[in-house]
Amino acid sequence: MGFEEIADRVWVLRHPWYDLNVTAIGGERGMVVVDTHASAVAAREVVDALARLGPARPVAVVNTHEHFDHTFGNATFLEEYGELPVHATEEAAARTVPAGERAKEAFRESDDPRAGEVLATEVRPADHTFSSAAVVDLGDRQVELVHPGRGHTAGDLVVRVPDADVLLAGDLVEESAPPGMGPDCWPLEWATTLDLVLGLLTPASVVVPGHGAVVDRRFVEEQCDDLRAVGETIRNLASRGVPQVEALASAQWPWPVDLLHDAVARGYAQLPRGARRLPMA
Repeated sequence: MGFEEIADRVWVLRHPWYDLNVTAIGGERGMVVVDTHASAVAAREVVDALARLGPARPVAVVNTHEHFDHTFGNATFLEEYGELPVHATEEAAARTVPAGERAKEAFRESDDPRAGEVLATEVRPADHTFSSAAVVDLGDRQVELVHPGRGHTAGDLVVRVPDADVLLAGDLVEESAPPGMGPDCWPLEWATTLDLVLGLLTPASVVVPGHGAVVDRRFVEEQCDDLRAVGETIRNLASRGVPQVEALASAQWPWPVDLLHDAVARGYAQLPRGARRLPMA
């Protein structure tokens, strides 16, 4: 397991646990590391892989959102490299500890062989936050952080490396499985958020999803279309008075229905009252 250079001084570690991507971006001042993995033990594996890249050290960490598999390595990075700035959106930083506690609660009831290391991990939220956009200066290149809107969570960000034409999408885009539409997703807004992300891409852009293989602009367009179909289907069903409990069985969906229970519940809850008709008799 090691980092692979996908563009000039942009390396991706595709870790087998959760098929998670951790990315390192190099510049003359050091490296920015994007996402830190799901436990202190996993983060130590990432630190060891970073050491094999050479002498450059991280000067900043970025969390693409608050979920434990992207943030539970923060404390390890701070222990290893000193008090690095950890960047995230205001929403993500505020939700990191509560989200982490919910994840730990789930692992307490799990037989996952790595549950113990997750439960033993200290949760450290980001301490450098922004609402819409920020820049990390690496001297000879700028790393742009953009909150394009709500989708996978309320606080998603994407990371853009303009001179390399690379964009790190976090879990707004996933390659190895359908997008994770959990109990904190925003299914009615996600496609619009990806529309903004597409506006940051060129035809030649390299896109790093939160999980899975590196993709291109076309892949993002197709996933955006599928997410738009989910949102529009929810709106259509609700406007016709189809009860939420019957929604999954009442339409065609781009992904298996067992992955969409939270998306439908969240979509119905997010619709304004005037957009929902009374259930049909």
